[in-house]
Amino acid sequence: MKIDRIIPAVIAASSILLFGCPPKESGGGGAASGEIVIGHLASMTGGQATFGQQTDQGIRLALEEINAAGGVKGRMIRIITEDTQSKQEEAATAVSKLISRDNVTAILGEIASSNSLAAGPIAQQNKIPMVSPGSTNPAVTEKGDYIFRICFIDPYQGEALAKYVANDMKLTRAAILRDVKSDYSMGLADFFKNTFTQLGGTIVADSSYAGGDSDFKSQLTTIKSQKPELIFVPGYYTEIGQIAVQARDLGITVPLVGGDGWESPKLIEIGGKALEGCFYSNHYHVDDPSPAVHQFVASYEKKYGAKPDAMAALGYDSMKFLAAAMERAANLEGPTLRDEIAKTADFQGVTGTITLGPDRNPLNKKLVVLEIKDGNLVLRATVDPAAGAALAVTESAPATGTETTTAK
Repeated sequence: MKIDRIIPAVIAASSILLFGCPPKESGGGGAASGEIVIGHLASMTGGQATFGQQTDQGIRLALEEINAAGGVKGRMIRIITEDTQSKQEEAATAVSKLISRDNVTAILGEIASSNSLAAGPIAQQNKIPMVSPGSTNPAVTEKGDYIFRICFIDPYQGEALAKYVANDMKLTRAAILRDVKSDYSMGLADFFKNTFTQLGGTIVADSSYAGGDSDFKSQLTTIKSQKPELIFVPGYYTEIGQIAVQARDLGITVPLVGGDGWESPKLIEIGGKALEGCFYSNHYHVDDPSPAVHQFVASYEKKYGAKPDAMAALGYDSMKFLAAAMERAANLEGPTLRDEIAKTADFQGVTGTITLGPDRNPLNKKLVVLEIKDGNLVLRATVDPAAGAALAVTESAPATGTETTTAK
């Protein structure tokens, strides 16, 4: 995921600070036989705080399991988390600290795409592999061959959502309400729009707001006049709840549909009943019957006393994914570790099977569609090409309890 546009001056300044730094000694901290230090860039505070907090908890659960099993190459791993404060300029500063001060072997993060875009060039320049758990904007991994991700990307997400809306919900008239300050929102809106119109749908309105706004009634009034059958809102949970409440206050009853930026324990807390019947795409669902998900959820609940959301699952997978590559690598020097990460194939994670393509993005990553029903998240459909399913989603008739369907 996903926030405002990059601030070039900040990135340039941070890059100059670290320009020419030699690759670090293997293992972090300069000790070939001591602990391995990994950095985590996370929005622990600010507008997307639940993204960072949940991801950090998932990473630390995985870390406990890895260290309990002997670590990597017989060495313990230590995580240093730097708070980006949900700001891209802070992301650039944070990654600089992790590299120059903490001598990290690799970096996990960020979730927000704009923060990863700010940090990525600095990691690239210093030959420190960086693995984003959840940045979905395509440009993130285009910043260099040291930048990876384990999540699906927005063209895939937008296409899947458009197909679900058109083919399964049988809706043909959509309005869009996008955040003009967010690369994530702008890109995902375009990818949805392109596929939806190719399938014969009509975009009856394409309105916008700016992240941080609290009054959306003018845009929603215009949208209502165009009589859409759904409103596609590819934003963040902080605004989505407010948009839903104001839409219902205006008498708009059609479902809101969005992407993984909705994912947060705060979403339903903010939007309440106004979100009933709304849908969004996500990376996993807590009630997935797979053994990997069941074990992860049980371990997470035991440690934290709550069910893990998708950001926690992505954090958990990213730590296990990186540790597996480090274990395989001949040494932990940047270039060697980078090459080993790039070779990853058929890694079995909580969020699905991860095989990296030549662009350092996962191929055919699992995606789920969730519905908000009776204040809970219901698994409505699953798209899992790695399991032999096509991208098009086919939903069966409603079943009792959690409804799970798989694309055919």
